[in-house]
Amino acid sequence: MARLTNLLKSMAALLVLLVLVAQTLPDRQRVERSRVIDATPVQLWALLAAPRQWSRWSPWHARDPQMRLGYSGPASGLGAQWSWASDTLGRGQVRFDEVQPPSRLGYAVTFDDPALTARGEFLLEAVAGGTRVTWSLESPVGSVLLRWPALVANARLGRDVEAALARLAEVVRQS
Repeated sequence: MARLTNLLKSMAALLVLLVLVAQTLPDRQRVERSRVIDATPVQLWALLAAPRQWSRWSPWHARDPQMRLGYSGPASGLGAQWSWASDTLGRGQVRFDEVQPPSRLGYAVTFDDPALTARGEFLLEAVAGGTRVTWSLESPVGSVLLRWPALVANARLGRDVEAALARLAEVVRQS
C-alpha cells in the first residue's frame, strides 16, 4: 500500500510540475517562415491576394481535395474572403483585412471548431534573387494545459508553412 501511495504522490508532484512549467510557456503561438522566391513581389501578390489562387499552392487544399470552398467579397485584396468546410480539416474562414500591395497582406482566420481566431500576414520584400516572402501566423493557445500540445502543433504548422512556400515558388515558376 505504501508503494501505491508513493506512486500517487509522485504522479501528483509531476502533474503539478507540468502545470507550473506550462504557466511559463507562451500563451500565444507564433509560426513564421521565410523563403526567397525567384519572382517579383507583383507576381507573388497575384497568387497571395486572390483567395481563388490559394488552392494552387496551399498544402491544406492538397490534404483534402474534397474540401468545399466558398468565396465572397472582391476577387482580390481588401475584403476578399474564402471559407472552407472539410471532414478532416474542419470549417473556417479567411478574410483579408490589411492590404498594402504588393508588400503586405494581413488576414484574420476564424476556425469554427474549436472556436478560434488567428492572425496571418505575408510580407514581400524585393531582394537579390527575387522576393523574400515571410509568412507568419499567430493565435492564442488557450488554457494553460494546452500550452504543451501547442509546442508540437507549432512545429507541425511550421512544416505546413514551409511546404506552402515551396509550392508557391513552384507555382510561380510554372506561370
